[in-house]
Amino acid sequence: MNKDQKNEVIELLKGKFSQYSNFYITNTESLTVEQVNKLRRVCFDKNVEMKVAKNTLIRKALESLDAEKYSGVFDALNGVTALLFSDSPKEPAVIISSFRKESNSEKPVLKAAFVADEVYSGDNQLAALVRIKTKNELIGEVIGLLQSPASRVISALLEKAKKEEAGAPAE
Repeated sequence: MNKDQKNEVIELLKGKFSQYSNFYITNTESLTVEQVNKLRRVCFDKNVEMKVAKNTLIRKALESLDAEKYSGVFDALNGVTALLFSDSPKEPAVIISSFRKESNSEKPVLKAAFVADEVYSGDNQLAALVRIKTKNELIGEVIGLLQSPASRVISALLEKAKKEEAGAPAE
């Protein structure tokens, strides 16, 4: 790979890191070509971009954007590295987890994840990342909590109205 090609890859990676606020760094070293292609298909179907790049080029792209912000992921840049870019903070974790279950394997290994300006280091963080709530899930929970008291009041009023129609004394 000549210098121009390396610079092209660095620019492409910088664009991806700028575009997505969430990315996962995985090790796909012992996966077969068939397994990697299957993982790529699953990622594509779930709107997760998968890119494989040399660790030094990934590091240069991150350093040129904000070395301090991304410093927590530099230790994960070793071995074979595949990057998973996503708008969803948890979708790549769900993909990795379900891929492992289907293939009855511990691969791909999560080396690190950068989610909402937080670094999660190590494969042991995968379970926590799967449980992260998305923005829409949190909004749904808040709406549910807000609706709950109102629905109880409405139910009580409807119950009271039914009793009054039936001729029972109102409470």
